[in-house]
Amino acid sequence: MRESSRIRDFILQNVKEHPDSVSRMTSDEFGISRQAVNRHLNTLLSQGLLIANGKTRKRVYELKPIIESTFHIVISPDFDEDRVWRQYLANLFERFRPNIVGIGHYGFTEMYNNVIDHSEGTIALVSFKHVAGRVELTVADDGIGIFNKITKELGLADERQAILELAKGKVTTDPRNHTGEGIFFATRAFDTFSILSGSLYYCRSIHIGREWLLEDREDVSRGTSIDMEIATDSNRTIKEVFDKYSGEGYEYGFRRTHVPVSLATYGRESLVSRSQAKRVLARFERFDEILLDFTGVDFIGQAFADEIFRVFRNSNPDKKIDWISANDDVETTIKRVISSA
Repeated sequence: MRESSRIRDFILQNVKEHPDSVSRMTSDEFGISRQAVNRHLNTLLSQGLLIANGKTRKRVYELKPIIESTFHIVISPDFDEDRVWRQYLANLFERFRPNIVGIGHYGFTEMYNNVIDHSEGTIALVSFKHVAGRVELTVADDGIGIFNKITKELGLADERQAILELAKGKVTTDPRNHTGEGIFFATRAFDTFSILSGSLYYCRSIHIGREWLLEDREDVSRGTSIDMEIATDSNRTIKEVFDKYSGEGYEYGFRRTHVPVSLATYGRESLVSRSQAKRVLARFERFDEILLDFTGVDFIGQAFADEIFRVFRNSNPDKKIDWISANDDVETTIKRVISSA
């Protein structure tokens, strides 16, 4: 029985990303036949947790919503994010544990406030979906697009650089009224957080092979669509997320940042130049501690490493820079530069 539960949990966790191949994946993962997998799939279908479309090998599965609600809202500063939460979403979250409610409330209100203040749109779509084991929230608008807005307002080279700045945190086009922290913390609070705007899709997820994903899409999407998902049995709290980036020995505040270095690349290029390093370093003066994440980075050049780990460090001795997830080649280059400083 325990093994059956593990198999069915695996199916439910992977069916969204792999609707047409979840059967094969499950067979490979547990070393069981396709016929055995089909018995588990049929059980989930009979329990009302899955929906199936198509026949035999072309069959596609998806999670069946337990509760699903969608609302179209006229964007107005007179109808603020907390009022929208109370009117449309608070009662839908009552079934979940307090930590899930807290994360849902934080994520929604931060994203909807951005819609009001920055999108320049007229209509917002808010969607709530409760499926087996998780809750999903969508906040979308018909405005100018978040990456486009940040690129123009901050005078950046392109929208990919806007995504890199968003990932660092503390980026805002309205510093008098916003701290620019909402998206940074929301990406860490939810299991999956994604933004689709224009032709770019940006995602941070604990479920995909890489924690960070940036894709170019052929279709151009109008406005901005933000999707947030979290497992209903998650023990994560919004306070834990805040505390993680406040920094030890400081008064409470956003002192640490976690930067996915792979977002500084374009296509298949390698990170070799000082100009690339300067893109990564932009606005580091706003933080006391910087954690560089080299997941997905196969190689860095000496000039790139030197600009960060010698030049910047020497000019900013009060800043602490560390790194994680570097392969042997990247690690060797970093240590060589540091040893020569």
